[in-house]
Amino acid sequence: MSEQTRTGRTAVVIPAAGRGVRLGPGAPKALRALNGTPMLIHAVRAMAASRAVSLVVVVAPPDGAPEVKNLLDAHALPERTDYLVVPGGDTRQESVRLGLEALPETIGTVLVHDAARPLVPVDTVDAVIEAVRDGAPAVVPALPLADTVKQVEPRGKGEPEPVVATPERARLRAVQTPQGFDRDTLVRAHETVTDDVTDDASMVEQLGAPVVVVPGHEEAFKVTRPLDLVLAEAVLARRRANDGF
Repeated sequence: MSEQTRTGRTAVVIPAAGRGVRLGPGAPKALRALNGTPMLIHAVRAMAASRAVSLVVVVAPPDGAPEVKNLLDAHALPERTDYLVVPGGDTRQESVRLGLEALPETIGTVLVHDAARPLVPVDTVDAVIEAVRDGAPAVVPALPLADTVKQVEPRGKGEPEPVVATPERARLRAVQTPQGFDRDTLVRAHETVTDDVTDDASMVEQLGAPVVVVPGHEEAFKVTRPLDLVLAEAVLARRRANDGF
């Protein structure tokens, strides 16, 4: 039995139904242009660059699935990678669940990726997949923190906030995507955990299943604010100059 048959194929779910209000008014964040191409297309291509990925499921805004499908149809993707567009829900968690429900039975490994992380290197994608296939039920790419972190007592906007603790920085990591999962584990997490969470790995943690970290990459940053767009454009310009990207 081949490794691919034993583990099942790998698919990526990209929830792209958010509006991205921190980038200001206009198109949903995933559809904002980066170097003339929507961020979503960059994100899909970043996932499809891995030869292990055979399917990308894009979860579109509930009223925007036809637009997103037309967008994907208009941009070239590797022939080995299929894609599917499904309408999303009101929350990120619901959108991921809808993406999971659209996967064929042959999928054994699932990656969940932020559409707003358009520049993830393929080596990071492959490292996450490999760790899942080696037996980890959940895998997250992450980077050590450069800054000291303070835990505070939240106050109103603009008010000074008292510091209550300084966590040991060496034990902290800044988590990125794609996060990788054994499919059955991720499905069970979405069936079991009802709390509002910021990522899927924390849902698996609540099941009591182990989550492991693999090295992330500085170019896998999330485009959230206008300054992030400037940085992303600079990364693309460097790639074009160095690699003909």
